[in-house]
Amino acid sequence: MQLTRFTDLGLRVLMYVSVSAPGEVVTIAEIGQRFDAAPNHLTKVVQFMGQQGWLVNVRGKGGGVRLARPAADYRLGQIVRALERTEALIDCAEPPCVLRGACTLKGLLNQAEDAFYAELDRHTLADAMGGGTGAVVVRLHRGA
Repeated sequence: MQLTRFTDLGLRVLMYVSVSAPGEVVTIAEIGQRFDAAPNHLTKVVQFMGQQGWLVNVRGKGGGVRLARPAADYRLGQIVRALERTEALIDCAEPPCVLRGACTLKGLLNQAEDAFYAELDRHTLADAMGGGTGAVVVRLHRGA
């Protein structure tokens, strides 16, 4: 399983914004510069995350984004599920598979995907910022 670029950017944005001072906003331009991300793609990601209630998007002069809640309130599994917005790992109906009805692979893949998300659900955005990650993101935030 490989996460989409949309999910990758979404997770990076949440991690980056999580080190901001309370109430401080970060611009899309700043995030794009730090992660070498195209502003148009980043804007779509940020808008989606605002619609999910994960980010507060502040418009106008002095605008930007900030976390809507503390980092410990964000479950990684829930975030990845929403960002991925994917169908089943395999589609046995289209194109029609000759093994359909007699194959156990789809069930096994579904179990593996469920286990993947269950593991991510055990962790929060704050957990992801533990260890050396938080320090690196703080340095990025400061432009170092």
